[in-house]
Amino acid sequence: MNIEELRAYCIAKKGISEEFPFDETTLVFKVMGKMFALISLTRLPTQVNLKCDPERAIELREIYDGVILPGYHMSKVHWNTVLIENISPTVLTELIDHSYDLVVSKLTKKNQNLLGEF
Repeated sequence: MNIEELRAYCIAKKGISEEFPFDETTLVFKVMGKMFALISLTRLPTQVNLKCDPERAIELREIYDGVILPGYHMSKVHWNTVLIENISPTVLTELIDHSYDLVVSKLTKKNQNLLGEF
């Protein structure tokens, strides 16, 4: 999966916005105003930061050693950095879905209900 495919996958989800809140090279995807994915447009190899359940994060880092790393400039407990060219598109989409679902699960019931209406 390349960066354009990753972007298309993220923006196809319900309640998504994309913005550059930090600088002009870090694209951030939010669901109902909460971050679930960050992509550097200039860093090589291409990577994405994704939210992850803490126990699963550790497990993934062991399974995909050198491909899934502790979150770069993020909480190492709750975020992973994934080198997107070095992982299968199937695994990457599962990780994006997990990140999205984690953030949605923490939204207020009102916002979760609004998401259902999109």
